[in-house]
Amino acid sequence: MTTAPLLLVLAAYAAGAAPASYWIGRAFYGKDLRTLGSGNLGATNAYRMLSPWAGIVVVAVDAFKGFAPVWWFPRWDGEEGAVWAVAYGGAAVVGHVFSFWVRFRGGKGVATSAGVLAALAPAALGAGFAAWLLVALATRIVSLASIVAAAAVPLAAWLLPDGDPVVQGFLTVVGLFVMWAHRSNIRRLLAGTEHRMGAP
Repeated sequence: MTTAPLLLVLAAYAAGAAPASYWIGRAFYGKDLRTLGSGNLGATNAYRMLSPWAGIVVVAVDAFKGFAPVWWFPRWDGEEGAVWAVAYGGAAVVGHVFSFWVRFRGGKGVATSAGVLAALAPAALGAGFAAWLLVALATRIVSLASIVAAAAVPLAAWLLPDGDPVVQGFLTVVGLFVMWAHRSNIRRLLAGTEHRMGAP
């Protein structure tokens, strides 16, 4: 192994750390999203506190931050197998959640994880998106839909035939990580105080 994969892991972390919602809030709305709503630098808080268009742009950028390193970096590193692709994806998600740009605060990693999955395991991503959509439409609670999707993705990866054990293990870790990042939402869900789409 050369140093190239290690440098690419750092590059993946830096890409994931780019806080799109923070920059958009500052540049176009004159607002610091960390001080609004949940204080989270993810697409949901951008949608609620800035505008629907801001939320859509943040989703797209955050997903691309996860997709790009997993898709392109393995073509440059000269390594075989999925191990380094998984490392790039993990670094991008960690970068999003713990961004050095904003004192290691960020989003909860859902959109960035979806970008990683689009490159690594699109079929599992499809199962996760279906679970997210069903729960979101049934409950109008985005966080609950995200938690259910985080559980559905690794389950689908393990059930699909001919899966790569490295990818399956990684998706399990990412799913648990996304659930952990939603721990405050889980507390509000248990208390019955979590926000619903369309509610004031």
